[in-house]
Amino acid sequence: MTERIEIENDNLSKLFGSFDANIKRIEAQFDARISTRDGAVLVDGKDAAACRALLEQLIALLEQGYEIDGARIDAGIELVKDGRADELLSLTKSVVYTTARGRQIGCKTVGQRDYVRAVKSHTLTFGVGPAGTGKTFLAVALAAAAFKAGEVEKIILTRPAIEAGEKLGFLPGDLKEKVDPYLRPLYDALGEMFGVEAYERLLERGSIEVAPLAYMRGRTLARAFVILDEAQNATNEQMKMFLTRLGEGSRMVVNGDDSQIDLPHGTESGLKIAVDVLKGIDDVALVRLSERDVVRHALITRIVRAYAASGR
Repeated sequence: MTERIEIENDNLSKLFGSFDANIKRIEAQFDARISTRDGAVLVDGKDAAACRALLEQLIALLEQGYEIDGARIDAGIELVKDGRADELLSLTKSVVYTTARGRQIGCKTVGQRDYVRAVKSHTLTFGVGPAGTGKTFLAVALAAAAFKAGEVEKIILTRPAIEAGEKLGFLPGDLKEKVDPYLRPLYDALGEMFGVEAYERLLERGSIEVAPLAYMRGRTLARAFVILDEAQNATNEQMKMFLTRLGEGSRMVVNGDDSQIDLPHGTESGLKIAVDVLKGIDDVALVRLSERDVVRHALITRIVRAYAASGR
C-alpha cells in the first residue's frame, strides 16, 4: 500500500535536502522507497507506515520554521523505531538556553535530551561519549541558564592539562600561556553563551572561572556549577580530588570520552574508575552518548563507528 503525504511546495525541497540527501538517509534505515508526485510525498514498502510517521513529524517541524538536518533525522528515526515518533517535535522545541545573540540552544538527539534531563535532576552527572556529541556545549549552556536563574553564584570550568605527545614544560610562555590552549574550547563556549564582553566582565569579577584541574586542589566549591571536561585524562587521584571539592548548593558535570585517553601508558583513567565505583549511588547519574548523538559533520559519525568497529 502506498502512503501519500501532502506537503507545501516550499517545504518539499527542504524535506528532501540537497541531492535528496535527507531521503536517502531515511531510506537507508527503513525498507521503504520515498518519492514525490503532484506536490505530495509517496512512500512504498514494508516500512511505509513507519516512514510516514517520521516524515509527518519532519514536515511539522518545517511548517513551524525549524531546519531539517542529519542529527534531527537520526533522532526521528530512533524515536520511530521505539514507537515514539510524536516526541520529535517536543525534542526539537526544547530550549536549554538562549545565547546573547538570540540563538536557541536545544537538544538534537534523544541522548542529548537524556543528558540534559540528568544534569537538571542530579547533583553529579557523568556524560561519557565520543567527540561531537555536544557534551561540553550543552553543559556550558546549562551552567549559563542556572547562573542567570540565580540557582548558582559561580560557573567553574576545568580540564586536565594533558595532551598526547605534549607536556607543559615544552610549551612556550608562562603558566597561563601554557594552559590556555587546553582551555580554549571552554572560553569559546562561554563567549557564545554570554557574549564576549559580558563573559569577560564576569571573568574579571570572578563569577566565571576557567582553570586547569590542578587549581581545584584544597578548595570547596559551593553555590557553583562545576564542569570537568576531557575527564578521561584525569588520573584516579585527580578525579577523587575533584569530586570531593563539591560544596553546598553546587552541581557537577563530568564529561569525557573513554575511547580517547591520553594519559601515560599504564596510568588508569580516573573517569573509568569513577563511573565504575559510583554506579548506583543516589543523586549520581551516568549518561552514555554514542555515534547516534554526534551533531557535527556527518563524517564524524562514520569515523567514530569505524574506530569502534576496529577496537583500536
